[in-house]
Amino acid sequence: MTDTTRALDAFTAELTGATSEEAAFDALCRLTKATVGAKLFTVMTSDTEAMVARRAYTDDAENYPTSGEKPIEMNRWFDQVLTRQEAFVSNTLADIDTVFPDAELIGKLGCGSVVNLPIIMGGKVIATMNILHEEGYYTAERVAQIHDTLRLPALAACAVAMQLAR
Repeated sequence: MTDTTRALDAFTAELTGATSEEAAFDALCRLTKATVGAKLFTVMTSDTEAMVARRAYTDDAENYPTSGEKPIEMNRWFDQVLTRQEAFVSNTLADIDTVFPDAELIGKLGCGSVVNLPIIMGGKVIATMNILHEEGYYTAERVAQIHDTLRLPALAACAVAMQLAR
């Protein structure tokens, strides 16, 4: 069994036993860190009708509390992630600064690269899984691993979290 297989098995066990939204996303966070790596992990819901994104999960509540909410801006990130439903990848803090107003805080946390993976349900982006690491970290190989390994678990964790929130 590979490390990815063990991590996926652990994720499945944690997710099936989850009794809260946080537990579902905790499982996804652990899987992400075990397989691809992340210094910061969040999940943001997307409400494109109200043009607001809300933080549903964070592994750094001090700097990125779940009460956080921000307006969705019409920029290249919006076009790529919410319209074309493609992952956004940036490997420099300077590039991150062109689309995210909190780039300074991101840098202070030792991060300089990001992948925002859209979580799609019913043909609509309902959330994004956001993973950040040091500058240059998300290579083409790691981005491919994110797509291959984490897309379905991200959807499953989101679906479980939504069910548990009822």
